[in-house]
Amino acid sequence: MKSITIDGSQRESVGKNSTKALRNAGQVPCVLYGGEAKPVHFSAPELAFSKLVYTPNAHTVVINLDNGDSFNAVMQDIQFHPVTDKILHIDFYEIYENKEITMEIPVKTVGTSRGVLNGGNLRVPYRKLRVKAIPSKLPDFIEVDITPLKIGTKLYIRELANEDYKFMHPDNIVVCQVRRSRLSVAGADDDEDETEEGETAEAAAETPAAESQE
Repeated sequence: MKSITIDGSQRESVGKNSTKALRNAGQVPCVLYGGEAKPVHFSAPELAFSKLVYTPNAHTVVINLDNGDSFNAVMQDIQFHPVTDKILHIDFYEIYENKEITMEIPVKTVGTSRGVLNGGNLRVPYRKLRVKAIPSKLPDFIEVDITPLKIGTKLYIRELANEDYKFMHPDNIVVCQVRRSRLSVAGADDDEDETEEGETAEAAAETPAAESQE
């Protein structure tokens, strides 16, 4: 998984007045939890978080502070202003290479569904899936091949099992499906199968007849 570096400054004061002053200066107050010591309070420019927050991709974070400390972490929670959508606060959780963590990973569909070509609607109920793994095994995205999906068929999460990580969802969760729409061709998939089988049978039947005439 790709990592984003955030350069910040450790906060000496965490009171309301200090927090307000930071925000007025374009800084975002942050807290890092999960370490062996007490939580680490720091701040960083709001622009430093753009590639982390305003993206559908999942990332780990390297936090470098002005006192020389450096931490590996993941974003755990974020608060936005209800009117301006400015970032008000971010919580991070420190991660360790030998310790499993749980993250939401985006779902990426690949391929062309036969059911969609016949007018069906592709439904992807979960844009992200929760997985558990050590940091080095976390994927950038969960790749889902929709090529085999016909109208009315579903792909379950158990079909995406991977040795590197574990899905934190029940096995019967539907990851994607193709549903019939008003524009879909009734029985299109079945008709295509029957046509292929019919052509094969017809070819087999014509072969002996041709030989007998010789």
